Amino acid sequence: MSTATLPAPEPLRVRLAAHIGELLRLAAPVIVSRAGLMVMMAVDTAIVGRFSAQELAYYGLAHLPGNIMVGTGVGLLMGTVMITAHAFGAGSDVECGRAWRRSVPYALLLGVLFALISLLGDPLFQAGGQTPEMAAGGAHVLAVLGLGAPGMMLYITTGFFLEGIKRPLPGMVAMVIGNLVNAALAWALVWGHIGLEPLGAVGSAWATTIVRWGMGLGLVAYVWWMHDHERWQVRLPVSGWWSGAARQRHLGYAAGLSIGVESGAFAALGLFAGMISPLALGAYTVGLNLTALPFMAAVGLASATAVRVGVAYGRGDRSDMALAGWTGLGVTSAILACVGVLYRSLPDALGAIYTNNPELLEAVAPLIAFAAWILIADGGQTVMANALRGRHDAWVPTALHFFSYAVVMIPVSAFLVFGLGHGAHGLFEGILIASLVSVTILSLRFAHLSRR
Repeated sequence: MSTATLPAPEPLRVRLAAHIGELLRLAAPVIVSRAGLMVMMAVDTAIVGRFSAQELAYYGLAHLPGNIMVGTGVGLLMGTVMITAHAFGAGSDVECGRAWRRSVPYALLLGVLFALISLLGDPLFQAGGQTPEMAAGGAHVLAVLGLGAPGMMLYITTGFFLEGIKRPLPGMVAMVIGNLVNAALAWALVWGHIGLEPLGAVGSAWATTIVRWGMGLGLVAYVWWMHDHERWQVRLPVSGWWSGAARQRHLGYAAGLSIGVESGAFAALGLFAGMISPLALGAYTVGLNLTALPFMAAVGLASATAVRVGVAYGRGDRSDMALAGWTGLGVTSAILACVGVLYRSLPDALGAIYTNNPELLEAVAPLIAFAAWILIADGGQTVMANALRGRHDAWVPTALHFFSYAVVMIPVSAFLVFGLGHGAHGLFEGILIASLVSVTILSLRFAHLSRR
């Protein structure tokens, strides 16, 4: 009697190396594209911050609700990339184009709603405890930012379509060009160069709005005129865009709510900073921007982790699914730890990029140094949330995000700031506590599901 010889399982070292290589390959284009959004904000923050600390406070205040709306829009439009990717994998090119055509009116609708909400800045800011002067200054900037919301939503949904058909390069090119144009426009409009009147923070808002429309329309034009547009049938009339896209919208609801809750919690902390002083709000804006820049690497790695976990889950390979999730967490933590060393070593030099105001620099340098601890926990929690979504666990991560950032971070930060008098530093202490809670409970959830 003969017995078949089963192939020996691959050593863990080989499997781990394969996971790391594939993770980095999948994450790279997403990191470049998403990081461009934060680079644009970083450049604007530096230009406005070096112009005036007061104008930086207006800029930071306006971007609190502005960032909530953009982040929520990204989440709500994620159904575009999901449906497109599924159709592409199934070989249904026509369905890919249909998903994009249905998403365009939805994206414009979201953009118009965000633009209308942006007109309510003054009463919203005053209700959030800001002084009339701060509220008026921030409201003016927010109203101008809102004009660019429809263009931004067009860019996001069209970029998702291109990513779904494995063509991320046009979106990255549009982002690179947009960043260059934005820097030039902000330099001219904020400071009043080349004969223009200096507009301060409002000038940076106009630059951002112009660039967002340029990127959105530019990417739509690319899709319209790409050489194989007939393959995707992108030029067909849009019909049944609302009723026919119900599943597409539903796929984005959990992600939109999750990102909205997290962004809203960080906006609440920004309001706390504004209640302390304009200087504290400026310092919070710079510190949070420097935290968000490396966080985009975590976003890209989290997206790739979701794909790797999803593939293993589809195969029914429990061991490989767990290895994919923990590999994503480990690689992300290692990369962000390296950035953290830089932040701990050079807080004054990094702060000087954003401002030449001695008082603001003195306030922001400790926040940059402390942000080193936040990076690892915050990056880890977004990776584990996406690992759970790759495991088809969509709503539980949203609930855990709500608990960590709405139930824990907001009251803890308020107590540290107003109860213990920790000032702006207390806000970052609250972020660290919430991020540690989030990464812990999300990791426990993933470990539990990996054993099932």
